[in-house]
Amino acid sequence: MAFDMRSRVALVTGAGRGLGRSHALALAGRGACVVVNDTGGSLDGTGASDDVADAVVDEIARAGGRAVASHDDVATHAGARAAVQLALATWGRLDALVNNAGILRDRSFGKLPEEDFDAVVRGHLGASAYCTRAAWNALKASGSGRVVFTTSASGLYGQFGQANYASAKAGLVGLLNVLKLEGARSGIGVNAVAPIAATRMTDGLLSAELLAGLRPELVTPAVVFLASAECAETGLILQAGGGLISRVQVVETAPLELGGGDVRDEDVAALVGELVAMEPGTPFPSTLEALARVLDTAASPPR
Repeated sequence: MAFDMRSRVALVTGAGRGLGRSHALALAGRGACVVVNDTGGSLDGTGASDDVADAVVDEIARAGGRAVASHDDVATHAGARAAVQLALATWGRLDALVNNAGILRDRSFGKLPEEDFDAVVRGHLGASAYCTRAAWNALKASGSGRVVFTTSASGLYGQFGQANYASAKAGLVGLLNVLKLEGARSGIGVNAVAPIAATRMTDGLLSAELLAGLRPELVTPAVVFLASAECAETGLILQAGGGLISRVQVVETAPLELGGGDVRDEDVAALVGELVAMEPGTPFPSTLEALARVLDTAASPPR
């Protein structure tokens, strides 16, 4: 049975095309009121058109749903605040924020203009942080506030020519790890999806046959769950695409003894070689648990 979201309000950024459009339609189809945010710009972030967000709002309305268009640039603090305020002014609450907006300006690092690095990081990491900060108090008031970040395999594993994009997407994992802790006391669930989907960002990178099997609609079910009141999890990174879903985790190997005195260079090299050969490892829910072994050893150093 589909989640009943008739009492929920969701803001989806970058919702005019591709993944964002798919997410907005699915949330509205389950009864949620949806703020469809999109500047309507090109893939590199230039230009703008109100028609892009308006078309999705019209599509939702024709299907009997409730939606309003936001044309604000959420890669600015003012734009992020305006998008959140539109939800509050229209429906009086905000229960879910799906951070999906972003741009692309690929180039190898040595040839990457400074402004292109800054623009892409601001468009993904900045926009997600700005919107989440603007929405935070409303999500607290919801009692079942949900934040969904959109990370990427590029940031998790690396991709040639995407230093700016990968930096932003990996930065979202750090933001996720902090906000899952800070939001827990207020019932805010903070999770992320790493989509593999045919969008403007993947156009030309894969064959038409592969792209046909990577429809955005195959990612959206994971996003809908993470945005729902039924999702009790927080801190997850789910990779979804092509009909598959997996969990991504940062893990740590068992520690080796480095020693507390003079350490020879060759000993460090040998230990690192052992660590590289080890099977990974243990996931930790927070920094405190991850550092516990080191802190215990530091408190009682070997003699």
